[in-house]
Amino acid sequence: MDATTDKLVQDLKTVVGDAEELLKATANQGGEQIARIRTRAEESLRIAQGRIKEVTKAAEARARAANQQVHEHPWGAVGIAAGIGALVGFLLGRK
Repeated sequence: MDATTDKLVQDLKTVVGDAEELLKATANQGGEQIARIRTRAEESLRIAQGRIKEVTKAAEARARAANQQVHEHPWGAVGIAAGIGALVGFLLGRK
């Protein structure tokens, strides 16, 4: 996973964990308004967990595809890496 996706998934996992703790802490609370809020929170939590799984699976699939491409075309991967390294070196050398 790239850094942005990894950070997003980590943040979502933190929110999910906090929501689970909140739901557990309010389990014994009564009242109609609390019940409605808990129901909405549980549904949101279920949706967030599903999206985390989707994002994780998609990132894993992209990683597997990239790995397969590198194994099928190792010299192409080396050439691309060398080109990027040369470009970065050129740009840093200009300063």
